[in-house]
Amino acid sequence: MTPDQKGEPGWKKALSLLVRYGLPLALTVLLVWYMFKKVNFTEMMHLIEHGVNYWWILLAMGISVFSHVFRAARWRLQLNALGIKPPFMALCCSIFGCYALNLVFPRLGEVWRCTYIASSEKASFTSVLGSMIGDRLSDTLMVGMLFLLSLVVAYPGIEAFLTKYPVGRDIIGLLSQIWFWAAIIGAVAVCWLLLRVFRDTAIVKKLKEMLLNMWEGFSVVARMKGRWLFLFYTLCIWGCYYFQLYVAFYAFDFTRALCHEPGLAGGLIPCLVTFVLSSIGMAIPSNGGLGPWNLAVMFGLAIYGVSDAEGTAFSMLQWSGQTVMLIILGIYTMVYISLTSRKKRADSLSSTLTYKP
Repeated sequence: MTPDQKGEPGWKKALSLLVRYGLPLALTVLLVWYMFKKVNFTEMMHLIEHGVNYWWILLAMGISVFSHVFRAARWRLQLNALGIKPPFMALCCSIFGCYALNLVFPRLGEVWRCTYIASSEKASFTSVLGSMIGDRLSDTLMVGMLFLLSLVVAYPGIEAFLTKYPVGRDIIGLLSQIWFWAAIIGAVAVCWLLLRVFRDTAIVKKLKEMLLNMWEGFSVVARMKGRWLFLFYTLCIWGCYYFQLYVAFYAFDFTRALCHEPGLAGGLIPCLVTFVLSSIGMAIPSNGGLGPWNLAVMFGLAIYGVSDAEGTAFSMLQWSGQTVMLIILGIYTMVYISLTSRKKRADSLSSTLTYKP
């Protein structure tokens, strides 16, 4: 088979695309099939058609927009520290477009938003990518802290989850094994040794240059002036995520009842458990979280006595509302990029016509 222009055989490129996009799509289909297999579809549709106060779903959709705006504001701090100063609306649209693109091509949105900002600002792509990695690492640390918080305030619920779904015990058991951590340390040591032995080769030099640029974008969080503002925006982002789910609890009778049940802190604890599990579910590559996110929400609600049909109705409607909002924001992003590109071309043409040698 003839290699493509980059020298990569066509079958390898096809395999790469299959792994990158085909497997997440297959996983999404499989998990959605599994989810609907567990529920009474007629009962679920009846709940969606007759048991929902849609004003709460609309409010949750509105809150989600602010989470993206706060994320853009946080990312601006990192980019400004690197000397990259894009317009704030461009940053907002990069976030809007990122999540809208992830609905179709999982994880491609992150690459697109880095490419868009790097190209529009004539900046180093790897530095911008490094700042995005720092952005994502902050989210990972936040999920970890929320998980620890849920263990403290909702231990009975977490224990019930691990008892009902043994896969949770298996994961914890794996993390407690010495050989697991020894394997990770060994893999890191082997990688370091290979880089050390082949340090004078062109490919290793290029890799080190790329990693240094990425590290610059990542480490800027620790030394930039707006560290506390970065923390504030992080709390705002995750506060929006949490409260958009909590607000949605009031859309259904069965989740609203949790907000009035004694000992559950007005529904804040069930929402926290459900929120943490759903955030972990979002780490599984799928189209817009469809499948893993829904199942995680179902599991979280099941801990507090919500049936599979009710949990599926809740998760599907909440996911659908967020998806509709992302589509709207994606369309807005397309219009914004089109208009700004047209304006740049017009300004460039005007400058050319008025230039006098």
